[in-house]
Amino acid sequence: MINQHPITPPPELVEQWEEQFLERPTINGCFIQSYIAAKAAQWGADQELEACIELLKADGYTAYVKDLCAARRPKPPSLKEQALRDLDALAKDLERNGMGFGTAIQRFRRGAVIRRALEQLND
Repeated sequence: MINQHPITPPPELVEQWEEQFLERPTINGCFIQSYIAAKAAQWGADQELEACIELLKADGYTAYVKDLCAARRPKPPSLKEQALRDLDALAKDLERNGMGFGTAIQRFRRGAVIRRALEQLND
């Protein structure tokens, strides 16, 4: 009998991943082995996080669960946050490239309007 690691996806789950891949064989342009390895790594990490959460709860450290989840599974930036970051990068590029004063002022004004619009949007 094979000595199996405690965090090993069940065969049924691996079969499910195979089926998902075969439905769309060009997922992220990778091979099935890479796809299943990535799925298994994420599954294992999720299992480990859940075990840590349960341990914290069992030991009475429930206040730390939210912090642990935020640190280990951060939310990706919203579209608004990405747009604001890109706008800042664009402004810095314009400064570095030494645009003519009139052109830079026009673009700066447009950027300011775009920034105000973005800041008013909900995430």
